[in-house]
Amino acid sequence: MKLISNEILVDSYFKAVDLKLEEDFVELLLDEIKKRQINLDFYKEGNAQVS
Repeated sequence: MKLISNEILVDSYFKAVDLKLEEDFVELLLDEIKKRQINLDFYKEGNAQVS
């Protein structure tokens, strides 16, 4: 997980949620997001570009 950028991590999380992937996988991504102290609201509100 350490090798991927914050942007890729957040993008992967949102795509995993949209695609309704395994809960364990989504939780793994969310745990890493929390560990990095990334504010998901910042990305949800369209303040940042996520591809």
